Amino acid sequence: MKVNFSSIFATLAALALSLSACGTAAPAPSGKLQVLASSTILADLARQVAGDRAEVSTLLPVGTDPHAYEAVPSDVAKIAASQVLLINGLEYEHFLESLLENADGERLTIIATQGLTPHEMEEEHEAGEHAEGEEHAHEAGDPHMWLDPNLVITYIENIRAGLTQADPAGAETYRANAQAYTAELKELDVWISAQVSGIPAERRLLVTNHEAMGYFAERYGFTIVGAVIPSLSSGAAPSAQQMTELVNQINASGAPAIFLGEVENPNLAAQIGQETGATVVQGLYLETLTNGEPAGNYLALMKYNVELILNALRPETQ
Repeated sequence: MKVNFSSIFATLAALALSLSACGTAAPAPSGKLQVLASSTILADLARQVAGDRAEVSTLLPVGTDPHAYEAVPSDVAKIAASQVLLINGLEYEHFLESLLENADGERLTIIATQGLTPHEMEEEHEAGEHAEGEEHAHEAGDPHMWLDPNLVITYIENIRAGLTQADPAGAETYRANAQAYTAELKELDVWISAQVSGIPAERRLLVTNHEAMGYFAERYGFTIVGAVIPSLSSGAAPSAQQMTELVNQINASGAPAIFLGEVENPNLAAQIGQETGATVVQGLYLETLTNGEPAGNYLALMKYNVELILNALRPETQ
């Protein structure tokens, strides 16, 4: 069965069908299951569960903004060679639509967010200008669920279930690996909560470049003051009115910093920082891992981001 990407984007129920409709994957020449993840973060999660039973590769290169990614011909070949395709879902992978239409072969598709309820897109997002191809982006809700490690526990369970379906002989390995990594995610959650507790509640204020940190803020008691680009996609553009509103929000709240992801243009944030006195903090890793430090895997990414955020929010007297 060739996966129909339009149906993948329709509803979470339709997404679930793409997983259950495929049977056991045929073995690759290497003898290992061939897993293709859409992002480096998902690839890392897949490796944690798969161990040495699978070869995991990724479509999006390190340091790539998925909102602006333009597919290349070699991506079709990667998909065609895969036995399992791992995506985030919630319309995060718009760039995959044309690729799947042109890729031969059959593959089991795992949707990492399956079973989770996303934050809905607010009406005010519609006022912003969209980049080409972004008009209908993220109508399914906020896809950035991986920034809450508690939600990643569901990612891991979905990955375990999918890999087990593709490779039943590895079921016990996948179960044990998923269980061990889930324990690490729970430890990460405890660590983040402890670190955040040292920041006064009135300073737990987040201004971001685009709206990517809603789940993180909800879990750890932060207030989202606003975003330079009031959209779930970094490909949108704010209006003059939205820029003015954000300046007013920052001034009223006293938010000390504006946080930018690793691939985001700092120009608008710098302009707002000059008008408000807020420090522009660059270098959060929100969409991609790094080759080695500081965010070579998901756990390291989260710890790095937390330390960067909290260092910017701590009172100067500390």
